[in-house]
Parts: sequence; C-alpha cells; structure tokens
Amino acid sequence: MTGTEPQPDGKGDNESSQGLARSLFRVSLPRWRGSRYSLSKLFFNFYLLAMGSFVAIAFTADFIISTAQRGITDDYARRFMRGTITLIEDELFRQPRSTWQKKIKQLDEKFSYRLDVVERISLDRRLTPGQVTKLDAGDIAIDHAGDIMYHRLGTSSQVLVVGPLASNRNPELVERLPLELRLRLLTWSLIGVIFGIALWFWVRPVWRDLEALRQTARDLGDGDFEARSPPALSQLFAPLSDTMNSMAERVQQLLATHRELSSGISHELRTPIARMRFALEMLTETDERQECERLWNMMDADLDELDHLIDTSLTYARFEREAPEPHYSSVAFAEWLNDEVDSVRLLGRQLQINIATDQLPDDLHIDLDRKAMPYALRNLLRNAFKYASRQIMVSAELDGERILIHVDDDGIGIPPAEREHIFSAFTRLDRSRDRATGGYGLGLAIARRVLELHGGTATAEAAPLGGARFTLAWKAHQ
Repeated sequence: MTGTEPQPDGKGDNESSQGLARSLFRVSLPRWRGSRYSLSKLFFNFYLLAMGSFVAIAFTADFIISTAQRGITDDYARRFMRGTITLIEDELFRQPRSTWQKKIKQLDEKFSYRLDVVERISLDRRLTPGQVTKLDAGDIAIDHAGDIMYHRLGTSSQVLVVGPLASNRNPELVERLPLELRLRLLTWSLIGVIFGIALWFWVRPVWRDLEALRQTARDLGDGDFEARSPPALSQLFAPLSDTMNSMAERVQQLLATHRELSSGISHELRTPIARMRFALEMLTETDERQECERLWNMMDADLDELDHLIDTSLTYARFEREAPEPHYSSVAFAEWLNDEVDSVRLLGRQLQINIATDQLPDDLHIDLDRKAMPYALRNLLRNAFKYASRQIMVSAELDGERILIHVDDDGIGIPPAEREHIFSAFTRLDRSRDRATGGYGLGLAIARRVLELHGGTATAEAAPLGGARFTLAWKAHQ
C-alpha cells in the first residue's frame, strides 16, 4: 500500500518557510515596537479621559437639573419672602413718600441683607423683559445673577430692592459658601481617588494582556512559531488572545504543510527526472528505432508522472490551505456511487470490480459536496487498483445517521500499527518501496481532508477479502 520512504531533511525548505513567514510578520512589527507606552502613562490617559468625561457629565446634569428646578425654586423663594416684603411695604406706606429713603435706611440696619428703594425706570437695563413683566404686574421679580428680589411699591414709580441676600452682614451666609465649596471639593477629591483606585485595578490586567500580546507578536515576528499568548486576565482581550493563538497555530500548520510538500515533492521529483536524464543520454548513444521508441515512451511516462504529481500536490495543498466550506447538493446515492466507480473502472485493468448497494434504502438521497467527495472516493479506488490481486468490492450502508462507503481489496493488507499513519502525506509502507505500484502517498491524505470537510472520517482496517478496507463515513443529510 502506501508507506514511508526516505526523505530529505528539508532544512533549506524549513529555513525558507520561516524566512518567508518572518518577513510577513515583520511588515507590521515596527508599529508594535514603536509604541512603548508605560503602564503609568496608560493609566493617566484613561484616568484623565474618564474623570474629565465624568465631571463634564456631572456638571452638565447639574446645570440641566438646576435650570429645570429654577421655576420651582423661584416660587418657593417668592412665598418665603412675600411676608417680609409685604411687612416692609406696609411700613413704608405708613410714612410719607418723601421719607421712604430715610425709613428704608433705618429698616436696612435691622436686616441681615440689604434693603433699598430705587426708581422703576432705573431697572430697565438691569432686568430681563420677563422680570420687568412680573415687576409691573405687582409680583416679585428675582435676579438670579445678583441674588436680588424686586417688588414694586403699589402703583408708584418706586421699587423695593431686597438683596443681595448673601450679604457680608450675614456671617452665616458668608461662611456657608466657603464651607459648601470645601465640601464640594472634598467630595470630588474622594470620588477622584476612589475612581482612580478602581481604574488602576482595571487597567493593570489590560496592560498585562497588551504586553503579552505584544511580546507574542514580537516572538512570532522573530520566527518563534511555537509562541502563544497566555490566557487573558481581562475578558476584554480574551477574544483577541484566542484569535492570535489560532492565527499562530494556522501559520505553524501552513509552514508545516509547506515544508512537508517541499520535502516530499523534491524527493518525488528526483526519480522521474533521473530516469529522463538517463533516457536522454541513451538516446544520444543509439540509432535503433525500437530502442528510441522505448526511451521516448519512458520519458513520456515520466512526464505524465510529473504532471500527476504536481496536480495531486496542488490538490492536497489547496485542501490544507483553504479548508473550503462544502457546498452540499442532494444526490440519488446509489446512482451517484455507481457513476463514480464506472468513471475510473478502466484504470482497474483486468480486476473484477463489484458494487453492492443492496443494503441501502430505496431511493436514498444524500447531501454531499459533488466537487470534493469524488476526490476521496476515486483516490481510494486508485489505491485499491494498485494493490488488489483479482477483485475489488465497493459497498455502502446506512448506519444510524451516518452513511458509510467501504472499498475492499484482496491485496497485501495494512499492518494495524500503520493504519493511521498512512493517511499522512507522502507516506508509504515499506513493502511498496520498489515503486511497482507508483503513487506519492497523497491520495489517502486528500481523502481524509475531504471527509474532514464533511465532518466525517476516513479509516483503514482489514477487509473481508483478505486485503485492506478503507471506509469513508460522514453524517447523512437526507
């Protein structure tokens, strides 16, 4: 069957593969290496941005709430001061108008805030149109900027001015403002400290994850494709860490495939090229027509072998590299199986090839990739053609939810220890080194890749005919 042949060490291919991958990684590495931010700088950047945004939002919300509550506050202030203003107004009206200024000064000394009487016309520039309207309607107008209240005295042109309410003559009010300011500053300081501590414990694992990712990227760029990012400490970077590790594993797999293909193909190319060179040398030394035709046929066969090697290698590389999604379509399974076997029956020469589908349900339809699945089946049949002595049996059965295709031959069989190993690329059994059977050890590897795309398996075991049985099994989508 297929077995292991001596292969070159592939050291040059290994170095060239790593050099290519290293150059690809280094395209993006300078940005990583030029962005050496310290943990403290990252912390302060986050802190200033977050704290500044928080303070801005707090003051904006406070402004909006204060503006919305201003009408309620004004009504409360008017109700609170209306009695005092009415008493002052009554006291003034008990006096002649000419003595109002003198009387208001006397009253001013008894209140903790200022009192004054001014002409109505002098307030037009100090009050807004809305405040003027309230003043002329006999209501109390409030100037928030100066913390002053205005009330027109009856129908006269005189206006009672009360305030500023936070006057220097009111020590409690004077001391209250700095106290409130100190309490506000203390509150914001505590909020800033608590927020800073919380942010520090949040930033540290983030920074560690960033450093781990950067170090992993640097190692990969330096050609260490065994490097992996450690598990992320923060959930924020867990998907990125998993993605980088998946990428590294994929790159390592692609490099291994590249080395495997390069080493295997370089080994396989030697024999046909050597035979062609030998045939060309013989052609220059003979004039016999029969010998020339024999040598030409040898070279033609070697060219076919090279063409088949390249085609098979490209097919294997495509399945390894792209892992395309299968495109399922429904087929009448028994009819499809017969057609596929008939398409390669001529390659079996004088072998007896039988097909058994009697264990399948009538009119069974199965979903499969009609482009990829034939690769698997035909490669198993070609493998059986090489090793069968007289007959090959192709059978199919439905086992629960799985569909199984068996390809049995009466050849030399496969030792149990080799039955898994033969599905590796460029692998042959020792007994086939004489090249009587040909092949490159890629057919079974391709068959397994195709079945993996279908979510199934390709396995080998002993056949009832005495040789080897290869089985393709995957979930049947009926």
